[in-house]
Amino acid sequence: MKINSQKNLPNFSGNLYNSKMLKKTFEFASDNSALFCATTSLVLSSIARPLAILATPDTDKENKKYAIAKSISSTAVGYLLMYLVSNPVSKAIKNIDKNPSKFLNNSTIENLKGSAKNLNSSKKYQFATQLFKLGLGLLIAIPKSSLTSFLIPQIIKLAPQKKKEDENKISFKGNLYNKGIDKLSKGIGNIINTKIVQESAQKLYKTNFEQGMIYLTDVALTGAFINKTVKNKNIEEKRKKPLIYNSILSTSFSIFSSLALNKIIDKPYQNFIQKFS
Repeated sequence: MKINSQKNLPNFSGNLYNSKMLKKTFEFASDNSALFCATTSLVLSSIARPLAILATPDTDKENKKYAIAKSISSTAVGYLLMYLVSNPVSKAIKNIDKNPSKFLNNSTIENLKGSAKNLNSSKKYQFATQLFKLGLGLLIAIPKSSLTSFLIPQIIKLAPQKKKEDENKISFKGNLYNKGIDKLSKGIGNIINTKIVQESAQKLYKTNFEQGMIYLTDVALTGAFINKTVKNKNIEEKRKKPLIYNSILSTSFSIFSSLALNKIIDKPYQNFIQKFS
């Protein structure tokens, strides 16, 4: 969509506000928010975090190796699991977006649509669908933490080489897969049809629930990882405490720093979104 330049915008804004790449990034974040978070985490945790760990002074080198191994294994496993799980859910919700009357009751459509022009533009409906998209992080918390803990010793054996993520672009095609997506759409639609989801949407759609879901997922992942690490016999006992402390500190810092950053950029962000849209 082309947006005419406005007097209150800087000279460079024409390219920025009409950027196709930026639009596609926003669409990806909206359609598959869980995978978008996993992708961002993959980039930062496989590059920025290891560099930060290496630069930490007065720290045991072996503990650094374990912290880096945890960072890489966690994001690699998280990305692959999220890719496999989130794509079908994203496509299932798109099915509902395109043909809501096929998967949702008329009363559900009216309740969630409210005063919006259509269902897809309703904040209440967006809340209901984002519950599924962002809730995937909680769904994979235990298997991700188990695999992360298992892979740490394997990555340590490969040191100093860094394990690279192999993005297996698995393609599911054919009628069988499409029928599976339709069934998933119907299942999601049945859950959205429930009273508890609609009442939650009515009460919480104006809140920053997306951020809350991400934080809840981070806490769940950290807790599950700590539990699996304590029980992992392949990790040296003297390396377990530094790993656990690293996980707690990383999660705590991420949450509190993002809360502070969100507060600082909230107003400029809202202004940008209004102009961009």
